[in-house]
Amino acid sequence: MRLGLFMMPLHPPERPMHETLAEDTEKSLLADRLGFDELWVGEHFSASSEPIPSPLMFMAALAPRTSRLTFATGVINLPNHHPAIVAAEAAQFDHMTRGRFIMGIGPGGLASDFELFGNTEPIARGKRMLEAMDIILRIWAQDGPPYDIAGRNWTARIVDSVVPELGVGTMPVPFQRPHPPIAITARSLDSFGVKVAAQRGWGVVSANFVTTRVVAGHWRTLRAALAEHGKAASGENWRVARNFCIAATEAEARARVFDEAGANRYYFHYLSTLARPAGQLATLKPDAETPDEAVTLEQIIADCVIWGSPQGVLDRLVAFREQVGPFGHLLMAGLDWSGPNAAWEQETMRRLAEEVMPRFRQHVAATEGGRRAAG
Repeated sequence: MRLGLFMMPLHPPERPMHETLAEDTEKSLLADRLGFDELWVGEHFSASSEPIPSPLMFMAALAPRTSRLTFATGVINLPNHHPAIVAAEAAQFDHMTRGRFIMGIGPGGLASDFELFGNTEPIARGKRMLEAMDIILRIWAQDGPPYDIAGRNWTARIVDSVVPELGVGTMPVPFQRPHPPIAITARSLDSFGVKVAAQRGWGVVSANFVTTRVVAGHWRTLRAALAEHGKAASGENWRVARNFCIAATEAEARARVFDEAGANRYYFHYLSTLARPAGQLATLKPDAETPDEAVTLEQIIADCVIWGSPQGVLDRLVAFREQVGPFGHLLMAGLDWSGPNAAWEQETMRRLAEEVMPRFRQHVAATEGGRRAAG
């Protein structure tokens, strides 16, 4: 059971970019010191509230300053990029980190980025994502030129400009062979990405901004899709992201998670405000039958945030895993540190890593061991 930090990142839009980049750097270095295993960073080109256009560039600056973190893109939105560029940059990053890299991919989730890159049609985005990944894998599978890879949307061709003795025309391949681990995000209840991951042997990352019943749906879809392809049902390569708020007492944690100035409240206010007019509130509804107009921010927070004292969070985390399925990795959402949130979020990170996770790992190990023995 590995522990990771998942950052979109999300900040109030008026904060200067250099300030939030410095904060997100501090957050990442703290995660490394506390023993977090992974760092996932998102990619958004056109939102001052989600201000990292290049997760690889951001994480490259962290690589020499960290000792244990595995870096992961959360995610590279493949429809927005020529696959040859992604193939080369990801291969370089994998070498820079000596294989401390997971390649998270997705079709994108920000409407302004869709408009910016002309990818407004959902089905077309999904097809472009898969085509881009196929081209990337074909580039990485070759030892050198010539390359003559044609798809519906892109081509990757180096045939006439090859000078083998000088290395001209040769694309870089990753440090990890045949390639870094690949993971895809899941948001919808019956996720297409989960089915693709099961078919292709990729990991799944269940988003933190979906309700518990949707995460449970991801396991049902994953289990069925694995069985369809003759694979054993396993959550070993399934990551689940969640928001947390941990304090010394239950009352203190509850006050923080629902506080008007709290980062969790801002986080779900932001997401639900974008989701309502787009007709995408369904994945944030604790009860699917609730009309959109009846869904409150408090209901969303209560279902999407695991909060409490260390013992309370452990109990809720155990119950959550029993409810949704046997995920093998846990990702904590990294939130904004404005106002009181710097102290609150740092305490949450520390208590999760040092007080909750050791006991949660013991519980998972004992539970899985018992199931194997019974089976």
